[in-house]
Amino acid sequence: MRFISPKTDFAFKKIFGSDQSKDILISFLNAMIYSGNSVIQDLEIIDPYSAGDVVDLKDTYLDVKAVLEDGTTVIIEMQLWNVEAFEKRVVYNLCKTYGNQLKLGQGYFDLNPVIALTITDFKLFPSTEKVISCFYFQEEEDHLPYQENELKLVFVELPKFTKQLEELETVIDKWIFFIKEAPNLEIIPDKLRDIPQLEKALTIANQAGLSVSEVEKLCKQEMALEDARGALSLAKREGREEGERNLLLRLLERRFGKLTSNAITLIEALSHQDLEGLSEAIWDFKTSNDLLHWLQEHSK
Repeated sequence: MRFISPKTDFAFKKIFGSDQSKDILISFLNAMIYSGNSVIQDLEIIDPYSAGDVVDLKDTYLDVKAVLEDGTTVIIEMQLWNVEAFEKRVVYNLCKTYGNQLKLGQGYFDLNPVIALTITDFKLFPSTEKVISCFYFQEEEDHLPYQENELKLVFVELPKFTKQLEELETVIDKWIFFIKEAPNLEIIPDKLRDIPQLEKALTIANQAGLSVSEVEKLCKQEMALEDARGALSLAKREGREEGERNLLLRLLERRFGKLTSNAITLIEALSHQDLEGLSEAIWDFKTSNDLLHWLQEHSK
């Protein structure tokens, strides 16, 4: 057997965000957010992935959204590497999701809690060796919680998890091991079979069960990831604005094909601040026309 990596957008959404994934996602969220306790009994996956979807080749973060039976919204995101303003984006997505619940005429009592579960493939908090960290509002000196169930940030740092297969004990251990090590497995281990939802996740992740078109999508994403990872690493080493500009050009060409000379000229004329804005907006563009419109707006 060869298992696909949950760290690609295609696999992440197929495993956790499709119509057949509800029980998998419930088990995973209970492990990551509620310490393995069966707090979540039911949920609805928002905009579930289906095999016919066109999968964008985005490579910085992957996301799935679900609404729990008590109305709580959970944003599940996986961040592959640490990029500028990542921490701000996590907070922004949390607050935006919370505020966007209200429609015209609704009051604040209609707001439901929002939880942002972020899985990072890098160490985010070097001052602690905790794999899972949870944050909510509290008083600065006495640590008195304020609306602690209303807005919550949960982070899972994969590099801090070092347990081997034979050391896995809890459902938390086993889900994190799956996220981190699935591509390195050759069979479904007995240690993971004792959780039916995890066995099902590995069955979905078995590449032998994918269609030809799904394998093609997966291969394209894996290649895009490697290209972007190498380009980002080069840009960081160079430490120059030009490296950032070249990275954006490569990512845009990977997504939309060869750029027009007009688009390249507009990108080369962008300020450092606008380059940052483009890097944040890049995955919001559906077509090359969206990109060109954005560039024209920011060149005024």
